[in-house]
Amino acid sequence: MDATLKFLINIGKLKDRKRRGWVAHKVPDCETTASHIFRVAMLSWVLGKKKNLNTNKLLKIALIHDICEVFTKDETPYDPLLPANFDSKQDQQKAEEILQKWPKMSLAQKKKKADLKYKREKKALARLLAGSPIALQREVQTLWEDFEKGHTKEGRFAKQIDKAENFLQGIEYWQKHGRIQKDLWLRWAKEILDDPVIIDFIKTIEKDIIAKKR
Repeated sequence: MDATLKFLINIGKLKDRKRRGWVAHKVPDCETTASHIFRVAMLSWVLGKKKNLNTNKLLKIALIHDICEVFTKDETPYDPLLPANFDSKQDQQKAEEILQKWPKMSLAQKKKKADLKYKREKKALARLLAGSPIALQREVQTLWEDFEKGHTKEGRFAKQIDKAENFLQGIEYWQKHGRIQKDLWLRWAKEILDDPVIIDFIKTIEKDIIAKKR
């Protein structure tokens, strides 16, 4: 039980872990990794009902997809272009300039970035799970690999839900603070989201939030 308690205490740290992308955008009182995970789970449940999916598995994937961030950084599409932190005015100005445009990287750069992220997060997940019951370790690792590699339709759908929640949060911050490049955000969503249910969800966001703010 000691190892399980340690695991749960570590997971609790995500309640205070602010998401790096929103920090870079200087969004005040921005969401944490835990709050992101919560709405990913809710979206998975609500939108998953529209598809013939294993809801129990889908919710578990949603709940664990970012828990490795207890021991590794939250990464944005702009990494590694962004400064390591945003403490100085110079770093803040540099971040602001970078965020004005969508990051342009070659396929080789994107692959290298993805490979490094995968290895870093896999190592962090192993550290987080160390000492936990073997059954829990195996289940979490299998679900996480499914999310990362899309081995099942639940894993693939959860990956899209993760992006859709991020898009919704960005648009909400744009609506409230105006610090998000809405057109870039919309372009990004339309380029990477291809599930029909999620496409309909994005269209609803366009109609009910974006169009009404113009």
